[in-house]
This record gives sequence, structure tokens and C-alpha cells, in this order.
Amino acid sequence: MKILFFGSLTDIIGVADLCLNGITDTDALQQFLKAQYPMLSSAKYFIAVNQKMISANTPLKTSDTVALMPPFSGG
Repeated sequence: MKILFFGSLTDIIGVADLCLNGITDTDALQQFLKAQYPMLSSAKYFIAVNQKMISANTPLKTSDTVALMPPFSGG
């Protein structure tokens, strides 16, 4: 699956996107990313799966695109 990072999260991860396999849901994804990038633990962000914001653990497939986005405001 493709993982996209935006804003300050790109600075933490060091790249704008990653390709990962073998991750079954968004909770496992967050656990994996926080283990690899400890600074992510203190960051606030939203998660979208296939361009839909989620608020609970969501199953993932290898064809999914997951985006991690810092809080944003509009005007």
C-alpha cells in the first residue's frame, strides 16, 4: 500500500511517501510508523484511507492509499 505524508509529517518521516506491505489495519500502521519514527508519537495528525477521513481502526488492503495529514484550518 502507498502511505502519503503531508506538511510537518514529511519532515519527521523524511520522505513524502512510502510503500509498505503486510500491514492489516490502521492501528497496526500507526504502531509500525511510531516504532520506526519515534517523533511521530508526539505529532498530531488525521488519517485518510482512499481519500476518506477515518476516525476508528480501519482494515487495509495492499491496493489502498493512506494519507497522514497534520491538522489544518481553512478560510
